[in-house]
Amino acid sequence: MFNLIFESFNSVIFTGTSNGIYTVLGSSNLIIDYLIVIAVSIIVALLLRLPLLPDKPYRYSFNVSALYPTPIIAVGILSFFFILNYSFWSEGKILALIIGICSALFVKYLFFYIFPKPPAEQLEGAGK
Repeated sequence: MFNLIFESFNSVIFTGTSNGIYTVLGSSNLIIDYLIVIAVSIIVALLLRLPLLPDKPYRYSFNVSALYPTPIIAVGILSFFFILNYSFWSEGKILALIIGICSALFVKYLFFYIFPKPPAEQLEGAGK
């Protein structure tokens, strides 16, 4: 995933307008967009009553939380959009807000439908 982020910094991202004028997103805009998507995803996840941290022991916990995997999914999806040279309006800020909200909703309501928890027998032996 870090490769995607670095690739988005290396690629030239054009934002288009209706009159055909294109602007180029700089590295500072990309950093701000990544910070926005991280902050929005964590805040919305907390508003949806996800715990801040997973249950202990953290290493063997399969519970979702506001800090993991919510912002990681949001940053990954945003970097996909930036690599595809799609930044929507206002240099990617609106896109970062939308992706932050959608990633928190995805983790809260759809995460375990796509990535189910392992069987209970395997979880008992994992902590030993």
